[in-house]
Amino acid sequence: MNAIVALCHFCELHGPRTLFCTEVLHAPLPQGAGNEDSPGQGEQAEEEEGGIQMSSRMRAHSPAEGASVDSSSPGPKKSDMCEGCRSLAAGHPGYISHDKETSIKYVSHQHPSHPQLFSIVRQACVRSLSCEVCPGREGPIFFGDEQHGFVFSHTFFIKDSLARGFQRWYSIITIMMDRIYLINSWPFLLGKVRGIIDELQGKALKVFEAEQFGCPQRAQRMNTAFTPFLHQRNGNAARSLTSLTSDDNLWACLHTSFAWLLKACGSRLTEKLLEGAPTEDTLVQMEKLADLEEESESWDNSEAEEEEKAPVLTEGIEGRELTQGPAESSSLSGCGSWQPRKLPVFKSLRHMRQVLGAPSFRMLAWHVLMGNQVIWKSGDVDLVQSAFEVLRTMLPVGCVRIIPYSSQYEEAYRCNFLGLSPHVQIPPHVLSSEFAVIVEVHAAARSTLHPVGCEDDQSLSKYEFVVTSGSPVAADRVGPTILNKIEAALTNQNLSVDVVDQCLVCLKEEWMNKVKVLFKFTKVDSRPKEDTQKLLSILGASEEDNVKLLKFWMTGLSKTYKSHLMSTVRSPTALESRN
Repeated sequence: MNAIVALCHFCELHGPRTLFCTEVLHAPLPQGAGNEDSPGQGEQAEEEEGGIQMSSRMRAHSPAEGASVDSSSPGPKKSDMCEGCRSLAAGHPGYISHDKETSIKYVSHQHPSHPQLFSIVRQACVRSLSCEVCPGREGPIFFGDEQHGFVFSHTFFIKDSLARGFQRWYSIITIMMDRIYLINSWPFLLGKVRGIIDELQGKALKVFEAEQFGCPQRAQRMNTAFTPFLHQRNGNAARSLTSLTSDDNLWACLHTSFAWLLKACGSRLTEKLLEGAPTEDTLVQMEKLADLEEESESWDNSEAEEEEKAPVLTEGIEGRELTQGPAESSSLSGCGSWQPRKLPVFKSLRHMRQVLGAPSFRMLAWHVLMGNQVIWKSGDVDLVQSAFEVLRTMLPVGCVRIIPYSSQYEEAYRCNFLGLSPHVQIPPHVLSSEFAVIVEVHAAARSTLHPVGCEDDQSLSKYEFVVTSGSPVAADRVGPTILNKIEAALTNQNLSVDVVDQCLVCLKEEWMNKVKVLFKFTKVDSRPKEDTQKLLSILGASEEDNVKLLKFWMTGLSKTYKSHLMSTVRSPTALESRN
């Protein structure tokens, strides 16, 4: 937690003073800090203890030292400090705790070394012991602003037999810039700070009672009632907190408590990514997974029934069937299943655009987005599968139908991505069709110039890619809006591949939302054509290519979404509202 916890005291001679503060350091200590500790000793200590390890290190300069403080350093001078205003003795190194899990250091000293932090803590100290107090002058309160930070302050009294009114005024403050975080931490801070205060008050009460038993101060003061109080005070009147509690390890204990408070308060509240409704891609994938599970269960049931009905076979027939099984399964795995390469040939859409060239890639991407059939002819199966793996990222999951590699042509209604071997003949009507694009991969004449064993980018240099279509996309054609945005992202070299992928996800979600609106408007509500044109203008998709894209993407909507809309429309409340 990026905060500062401080113990403050209202001195009768010098006013509000900061006694002890603990801050969080995420960066390494300033140069020169910890020079007096040998590295070997520090490493050995860290190896012996786990969690938060406390050690004593000499800082480069400390305002708490009083003497030998640089004039430019924040903090009061030695002449402005009494025993009640000073926590650590002159030359004390302060305390540092190392959190091995987060590599954070918790540093404690009398004042922050940074001038700006010193000013913030000083102002919070003054306000907590003067104007920002709760009724009774003892208890928690919240105050602050955006410029000087927000403060949780808890004021309390410590018994002192030599003080005016037999008590001294202290406060524990927590300062941070995040107001919401500090307010949400109020119950936690109140309970833990109250525990620290109770412990301090308990120790001081024992010392106070022992001193009153040995030398009662009330009767002595009554006898000297007419003597000015300030004149009768001796040098011990301004007593330190260690003297009031009779605890020489007080500051080390406070450092441990404050460091734990900062760590625990920062760990109890964590940020979580709140996901909204599942996307259409997620719903389609879930539906496909459910269909596969049902299909596998039906196959298992049918096989079990056939085994029960089948007669007992002889050993020869059994052996013959077992030998035929692997051959059938291998042929099916070669045609039906598709597992992409671990190291893809095409690494991304940007990589494919560089290999094919901008005009050819635009033509190919246009046909992909429009739902036309994309045919790749190549003898390299891995290259075809890698190309489909990259191109499918431009479409919703429900719009992708792939036959990765086939020995014969398949019609467009069966797949929009088709991989063919180079010897397969494509029907003439497909070659001249405006609803298909063909990418032929040929061996390049200069392939012999490259050394054997070249991989990845160099492996593509041995191929030539020819992209043809019966209806080539004109260079001056505007095209669908999403295609123009995709090309703008691919050509922007300031965007990494990961950022481009996220842009693509956002673009698909944007246009799938438009598809949902159009589906409900046309298929569910059955609005007239004129209203549909107005809706397309509002959606920014009135152009011809955008309309074709929306109609094709409508086929990728999940069954869950469609059934939900239809059930909502058919409900009695929906019918009454429409009437």
